Amino acid sequence: MQTSIIIADDHPLMLRGLHDFLKSKGYNILGSAEDGKEAYNLIIKLKPEIAILDIRMPFMSGLEVAEECLKNGIKTKIILITFDNDEGLYDKAQELKIFGYILKEFAIEEIEFCIQNVINNKPYFSEEIDLYLNPQTNSQKPNALNDLTKTEIKVLALIAQNKTANEIGNALSVSGRTIEKHKSNIIKKLQLESKHNSLSLYAKENEQFLH
Repeated sequence: MQTSIIIADDHPLMLRGLHDFLKSKGYNILGSAEDGKEAYNLIIKLKPEIAILDIRMPFMSGLEVAEECLKNGIKTKIILITFDNDEGLYDKAQELKIFGYILKEFAIEEIEFCIQNVINNKPYFSEEIDLYLNPQTNSQKPNALNDLTKTEIKVLALIAQNKTANEIGNALSVSGRTIEKHKSNIIKKLQLESKHNSLSLYAKENEQFLH
């Protein structure tokens, strides 16, 4: 059965983008709202399994909607999307038993994975937020890095510094095309999704292990 969802965001483009993307993935979008009050009313009326809410909205913020849902025993699971790397908001979200918390710039990339977690009763908090707020907590070296060659580790370290394939090639005295091959091998070994920035995100998250 399709998961039923409502979406609320006061940015029409973001709202439309998320709505169309999730619809195309087969989710049952029951409704959408441009402010918090309307979102809360939709939740009460339509009882969706999941509500995806912008944190900052007119009338009621996403957090206030979540607070009302918790207070009134509403079972809809809340996912918050935000531009804010704000510790106070993040703590508040955890306090309110929010199921998902993701940054807007990664919303389209992460939202499906987030929804799948939430459907399985697993909270999903964007790694980007976690890394930003707790830069020291990620001290466990991923095992997959042991499968990379020394050259691949060097390539990954330079990717973490936002170097282009040609710049990395110059640094390692090989062609940009060779670097592209290395990148493709690294993606396979690390079993990353082949999205345009998945390698760069992985490299930045694990930069401390690339020396």
